[in-house]
Amino acid sequence: MVKDPVCGMTIEESNAAATEEYQGSTLYFCSDSCYSKFQANPAQYVQPGATADSE
Repeated sequence: MVKDPVCGMTIEESNAAATEEYQGSTLYFCSDSCYSKFQANPAQYVQPGATADSE
């Protein structure tokens, strides 16, 4: 299970609507909408040094 960095929803990696490599980590998104929001401003959703696996 992974957490969408935009909305915080927990999803199965295999069910992710989109993925993106960002600062050495793979991020998973529950929907195309969340993915679009992330692409518009990644720094708003990812803390420096944080990874999707750190929780």
